[in-house]
Amino acid sequence: MEWSFRSAEELAAALRAGDVTSAELTDEAIARIERDDKVINAICVPDFDRAREAARGADQARARGEDRPLLGIPVTVKESYNIAGLPTTWGMPQHANYLPAEDAVQVSRLKAAGAVVLGKTNVPLGLQDIQSFNEIYGTTNNPWDHDRTPGGSSGGSAAALASGFGALSIGSDLAGSLRTPAHFCGVYAHKPTLGLAATRGMVAPAAPALPTDLDLAVVGPMARTARDLTLLLDVMAGPDPLTLGVAHNVALPPARHERLADFRVLVLDEHPLLATGSAVRAGVHRVADALVGAGARVERHTALLPDLTEATTLYTQLLFSGSVARFPVEAYEQLRTRAAGLSAHDQSLDAARLRAMVFSHRDWMEANNRRELHRHGWRQLFAEFDAVVCPITPTPAFPHDHNPNPLERRIDIDGVEYPYFDQLVLAGLATMPGLPATAIPAGRPPAGLPVGVQLIGPMFEDRTPLRLAELLEQKIGGFQAPTPGGRARPVSRPG
Repeated sequence: MEWSFRSAEELAAALRAGDVTSAELTDEAIARIERDDKVINAICVPDFDRAREAARGADQARARGEDRPLLGIPVTVKESYNIAGLPTTWGMPQHANYLPAEDAVQVSRLKAAGAVVLGKTNVPLGLQDIQSFNEIYGTTNNPWDHDRTPGGSSGGSAAALASGFGALSIGSDLAGSLRTPAHFCGVYAHKPTLGLAATRGMVAPAAPALPTDLDLAVVGPMARTARDLTLLLDVMAGPDPLTLGVAHNVALPPARHERLADFRVLVLDEHPLLATGSAVRAGVHRVADALVGAGARVERHTALLPDLTEATTLYTQLLFSGSVARFPVEAYEQLRTRAAGLSAHDQSLDAARLRAMVFSHRDWMEANNRRELHRHGWRQLFAEFDAVVCPITPTPAFPHDHNPNPLERRIDIDGVEYPYFDQLVLAGLATMPGLPATAIPAGRPPAGLPVGVQLIGPMFEDRTPLRLAELLEQKIGGFQAPTPGGRARPVSRPG
């Protein structure tokens, strides 16, 4: 029996029943990687010897009567997480030989739950792209079309899952870095509520792994089923044991509803600053139709929705002011000169990005105060709705574009070109206020590329969009494994 595309939940049941051993699962996963990853290039740092050792240990633990949430299940980890003894580079050549001394807190949690870590997955330079390529490890290709990107910055993890390289993966998300690769590769991902999962050790190379709070950024799970997302989130959730974990425990509230018919959902298929491509719009409509067909209350407009134009401006300001905080002084001064040359009438997103790069602390505090007003607006919206369905990016996976100046790149939306970074505005809807968002497959257009949507939920009510994702998976289907030529191979499920 082939196990590579089975869910983690199914593998756990098979392991408990004695139908397979962790050593067998791990050997099968490694064989698949060695056979297929030559063209995908998802696993940039294999750790097969230690994986086989961990698998044998998991089998011995099970023989002793132990049973942990992920005991014996093969998984992968985004390259940006510290794993003792393996390089953490973030794709930066100057750090190609950096070896951290200890595991990131989330890697420690994976291992404590019994997971078998196969290796690390590829990322873009500095995690700052919507693709996954760098000088150290090369380019990761989309399993559905090797001429296209799997997304970024967790693109290696999404490509690994779609290729059957492990049942689960962990990534991170600041600008859609979990959700966009899931959307491009036809898998599932969950961006947790800001602060729900500790981030220590998911840190740029050579920087100390301190328990600091990161603005906008989260770590989260990736999987091939919605239920597996919940399984992995339960392992990842919780404060850092060095700080809030000293006094606090996590007790997430249950999902608001257990039936699709009981959900109240706002559906958005457009943004005032960016077109939605026809393929993605069709995916949103497919999900909306499934909700209506199941008896859910579905609305497409509400006065409660915070102003999306201002929300995008705030997101852009907060994102780009943080992204240049450690730039060299010379580069910062060049940005100041460019920003000073902007016309006061230029209110484009490109201008907002440039101005944000030279924000003063006063500027940032003003943006942060306005963010709190938006968070309150979302609280009011979620008193009337349970979730928001909307796109993640405006298009399916796009062709590789390695122009070294991202500001010169363009994204093609149904034949019209837009600035490359404008596609971040949809991911920013959840990121700016810190809301949880679950990325789910929503079908494939005629071109054969996967399309996903995101289900945005209320703060710290992560189980609500996760449960909605599970119910929609039952209604419209979920992950399908790609085969050469871009055709989907049905994934068999027991029962």
